[in-house]
Amino acid sequence: MEKAGLYIHIPFCERKCHYCDFTSVAGNKDLMDRYVGYLLREISLASSTYGKPNIGTVFIGGGTPSVLHEDDISRIMDGVRSNFTLDSNAEVTIEINPGTLTIEKAKSYRESGINRASVGIQSMNDGILKRIGRIHTGEQVENTIGNLRKAGFENINGDLMFGLPHQSIGDFMDTLEKTIIFDLEHISMYGLILEEDTLLHNWYNRGLVTMPTEDEERDMYHRGIEFLESKGFRQYEISNLAKDGFECRHNLGYWRLNPYIGSGLSSHSSMGGKRHWNYTSFGNYFKKLNEGDLPIEGVEDISGDLEEAEFLILGIRLNDGIAIDDYEKRFGYSFMGKYGKVVRRHEISGLIELIDGRIRLTRKGMDLSNQVEIDFLP
Repeated sequence: MEKAGLYIHIPFCERKCHYCDFTSVAGNKDLMDRYVGYLLREISLASSTYGKPNIGTVFIGGGTPSVLHEDDISRIMDGVRSNFTLDSNAEVTIEINPGTLTIEKAKSYRESGINRASVGIQSMNDGILKRIGRIHTGEQVENTIGNLRKAGFENINGDLMFGLPHQSIGDFMDTLEKTIIFDLEHISMYGLILEEDTLLHNWYNRGLVTMPTEDEERDMYHRGIEFLESKGFRQYEISNLAKDGFECRHNLGYWRLNPYIGSGLSSHSSMGGKRHWNYTSFGNYFKKLNEGDLPIEGVEDISGDLEEAEFLILGIRLNDGIAIDDYEKRFGYSFMGKYGKVVRRHEISGLIELIDGRIRLTRKGMDLSNQVEIDFLP
């Protein structure tokens, strides 16, 4: 059986960031304790439903998983091992926000089998961090990574954001200069998206914050990639860079359409040709599990056209692009017969290139990937 990924959602934060529209709340201890108990029920149900599949990667995300007590994370990992066949070489990641990690938590994570940490740095500018609602400082980033190293973590990602309110190109490059000192194995660089119904979106509409221009944001991205590549990182996806051998296997599973199980509030799964998603409210989530059912709110079939579109749209995001042979073996069509006109048009515009049987985005194409992706929709 093909190895699956397992995502576990922890919907709690100490405080919601001003740009965040994810499912998360500032939880109290009673609610967090109750949630973990129900999460373990769901993990058990998922295991019996899918026949105790082999799990190759685990990602504990949020929210802020590190707000939970370390014993809760240990219970969750015990539940994973008891209910699934966890690969002996599994990549197991936990998301951590600086300011929520003690050395005791870090040591407990390692003892429970977690071997990769993803730290939400976002910026090393304390003023910008405060402006976007982060609870930490640059000094706490340094302390957090120090605690992870002391606990034995040898695979650490740092999440960074660009295009933040009042952020200059110099500010972003300063963050990169300070981050590189930590000698991380992986760095993700995401441009801020102003989501509706967030505090930051509201402030922007009222003229209370100024955002970088599109040109400034693109400059941050390009200069950031060039800087990190000069320091030994290799870009392997539009927003992700890693040192050799440290690419995020869990995310690669999503981009390559591998099966995955999502557990927890609002999580998604893709198994057996179907995608389903969980309830987003605690009430409905708890109710369905009390009835002995998985807390599924909706289901859709991953039809041939939809699977094909996702294979192409997600695959083109990777620096290695899409192998034409892989496409033709999977779907039984001639790639150039079906998409030859699209390929030629985007080759002429400089957005994609065809090299050694692979279709890849160019540097320009990474900036304008939406223009390519739309041509792969059914």
